[in-house]
Amino acid sequence: MSKPRSTTLAAAVLLAASLSACGQGGGGGAGGNAGDPDLPLAGSQWTVGAVTVDGDRAQAPEGARVGFTGKGRAQGSTGCNHFGAAVTVAGTTVTVSPDEVTEMACPDDRQRFETAFLAAFTGPLKGTLTDGALTLVSADGARKVELAAEPSLPLRGTTWKIDGLVSGDTAASLPAGGGEKARFVIGTDGRITGNLGCNDFTATARLDEKARTLTVEGPAATTRMMCGSPQMELETKLYELLDGPLSYRLDHRTLTLTDSAGEGLTAQAADPAQ
Repeated sequence: MSKPRSTTLAAAVLLAASLSACGQGGGGGAGGNAGDPDLPLAGSQWTVGAVTVDGDRAQAPEGARVGFTGKGRAQGSTGCNHFGAAVTVAGTTVTVSPDEVTEMACPDDRQRFETAFLAAFTGPLKGTLTDGALTLVSADGARKVELAAEPSLPLRGTTWKIDGLVSGDTAASLPAGGGEKARFVIGTDGRITGNLGCNDFTATARLDEKARTLTVEGPAATTRMMCGSPQMELETKLYELLDGPLSYRLDHRTLTLTDSAGEGLTAQAADPAQ
């Protein structure tokens, strides 16, 4: 069940506003000199390493990422929900205005990090680029976001860890306790293999990169283990979804697959260690 987002967003915005106000006693802003060249953020993708709010530093969970689209937007994941924000870059000043967050319920530790991230990643921030790292800091130093550049990943050969379900414009988290094993790999040999939440599966897949479609040809073959209801609920949903043509959208390290009715899944590239 989804948790209301109004409380989390309000807390993050009020916290950020309070911290910003504390740092505005003197002159100057978060940016550098007027003649500084704009930071080259357009089209870049970053993994969130940690955020600091009022001296408390929190390590980011797996999946926390930020991408700058080059059209005045930033999009990404807090490691819990997906978010969007308006962004302007003037010299070394990056001004962020978060304006959308999905409403998936998440474990308490990820929810706490999300609140801290939304508080830190807002307002005017001084950006510093050094050797594949980007640091964004508020004028008073109370808020800080640490980012590391991440490489683009191919659709084929990447292990995609399923992290959500979509229905039209609505995103939902996986059934509680059901998604720890759910993942798949699209091979160069035209096979798609992985786990549906309980059982391993394999199927033949036809990929049309021009039309951006993936078609699973014939029913997937699976193992026959019995699992708990969350895993079986997810497995049934994914098995039905994979039975037919799907449209795909690949956004750096995030993959979305949807059928003609708008039902589908989202997946993140799994870390190599996993």
